[in-house]
Amino acid sequence: MAKILVVDDAEFLRVRITKMLTSDGHNVVEADNGVNAISQYTSETPDVVLMDITMPEMDGLTAVKEICTKDPQAQIIMLTALGQESIVLDAIKSGAKDFIVKPFEPDRVLGAINKLLN
Repeated sequence: MAKILVVDDAEFLRVRITKMLTSDGHNVVEADNGVNAISQYTSETPDVVLMDITMPEMDGLTAVKEICTKDPQAQIIMLTALGQESIVLDAIKSGAKDFIVKPFEPDRVLGAINKLLN
């Protein structure tokens, strides 16, 4: 299947998403902030990125801008909490392809990933 980079500062959420994706046959790489996300993106060249917005060191919006500057074809899905709509719009303008509101259902995540892969 696909290689997916999961970026979130909450370890429990990375673990939850990783279990869901690996049980669906995907290979998962993790990062806990935007700085590490850029590094992992560069070294691992994932097919899809699931990117949280609010993180320490570098937020998801800044990381999206950096990744999309290096790779305009990057397939990034933002993970957002309710109330972050304006930031999501900035992320979409910067190159993100979709967004998922937390808390989310596994079908929504897998559906968004499959849509980008096809």
